[in-house]
Amino acid sequence: MSTDADAFLSALRLSDSFLPVGSYTASYGLEQYINEDRIEDGEDLRALIAAYLRRLVGPCETVAVANTHAASADGDAERLLAVDERLHAVTMPAEFRESSTKAGAKLCELLLAETAETDVDELPSTLAEAIEDGSTPGHYPVVFGVVAQRRGLSRLEACLAHAYSFVTGLLGAAQRLGRFGHTEIQAALEDLQPVVETICEHHLEDEIAAMSSFAPLAEIMGMRHERAGRRLFMS
Repeated sequence: MSTDADAFLSALRLSDSFLPVGSYTASYGLEQYINEDRIEDGEDLRALIAAYLRRLVGPCETVAVANTHAASADGDAERLLAVDERLHAVTMPAEFRESSTKAGAKLCELLLAETAETDVDELPSTLAEAIEDGSTPGHYPVVFGVVAQRRGLSRLEACLAHAYSFVTGLLGAAQRLGRFGHTEIQAALEDLQPVVETICEHHLEDEIAAMSSFAPLAEIMGMRHERAGRRLFMS
């Protein structure tokens, strides 16, 4: 029971915006959607985030989390670094890459280094050193997958926790931009839960080579955000 409780509490910690990795500074283009008045109401917001989940998070970041979790379980550093390289290559907007690598470095500093001190194999230390010396980008889903596996989460639990934190991050951004209240945000979160479950289950077994994203408008919004004169968020 204690192991299950530890894993559950770790999942809560990893998916909580209270974890200081800087994710609260990222909207992944959502701010630009709102700046251009492309989101008018809660239905538009739900539809947009559901599209993010199906087109970007599921086939890209969930695949990364699942594969780094498996690589961590096997102690396979080569596979782990291959996931990081692939994720960097398929993440198009510069702001998205910057947000992800900054959050990954911070999560590494907070939790991966702590894991490495007590772990019997060297994989966490190998990843931490590679991020520090710049030989791998250190994307957030990659570090997340390793930390989740070392903290006792199953592969599916790790993917669910990551996707859930992505959704709450975007919903939090929408709320801070002043367009939506607490009740609307909570209603959206409940409506999006089945989508989170579906995309995680669907992409859980995907190989590294399958990692891709197809969200052209979201990527365009991210690129426009880089040049926007008014910005509250880093991405």
